Amino acid sequence: MDPTGLDLPPLAAAFVFGLLGGAHCIGMCGGIMSALSFAVPPSMRSATRLSGLLLGYNLGRVSSYMLAGAMVAGLGTLLGGVAGEIRLVLQVLAAAMLILMALYIANWWKGLLHVEALGRRLWRHLEPLGRKLMPVVRIPQAFALGAVWGWLPCGLVYSMLAWSLAVAEPVRGAALMGAFGLGTLPALLTTGFAARGLGSLIRHPATRTLAATLIIAFAIWQLWNLLPASPSPSHH
Repeated sequence: MDPTGLDLPPLAAAFVFGLLGGAHCIGMCGGIMSALSFAVPPSMRSATRLSGLLLGYNLGRVSSYMLAGAMVAGLGTLLGGVAGEIRLVLQVLAAAMLILMALYIANWWKGLLHVEALGRRLWRHLEPLGRKLMPVVRIPQAFALGAVWGWLPCGLVYSMLAWSLAVAEPVRGAALMGAFGLGTLPALLTTGFAARGLGSLIRHPATRTLAATLIIAFAIWQLWNLLPASPSPSHH
């Protein structure tokens, strides 16, 4: 089975990676979620309204992930059309980026910070657009702000985009990023409601270590599937 294909296991894996990356999501975006929640005027801060706004933010964010996945996968299609060998290189890159993601989540090595730096130039142009949408009091506003927020430089997102690049098919790249984005929802939605118990569990070192171990195991499985099959012995 091609580990970069988009049958159920890779989509499920992408969703799980989003869940496992919850510790990083809370650390990077949890403060944003809390700030956006408390920015809503007290008179409008009902549970129903907050739920709608938080869902709007996150659906906008996931939509941006899907757009980026489709764009990057389209680039992968072009590169694969130039030379078939490039696809193998992209698949190895995807597995390597997953390993970097795991090291990042477990706080074992922060090399992905250098990758995040690549997106800061784009973010400097997008951040002012987000500020113009605040304060957010309506769901369409929340969705638009989330769509801007989705381009915030993030090593985990870039790792998943490398996988989308290897998939090299826009619809599949979008689906992969959508599954990953949905996996990040539980951590960020509960952070928006100040669910400290779940947040503490997600950030616990044991949880982060388990998450990293599972992601590394999946990356090794990907690389294993890329090895050429052993030739079968000839029979006379």
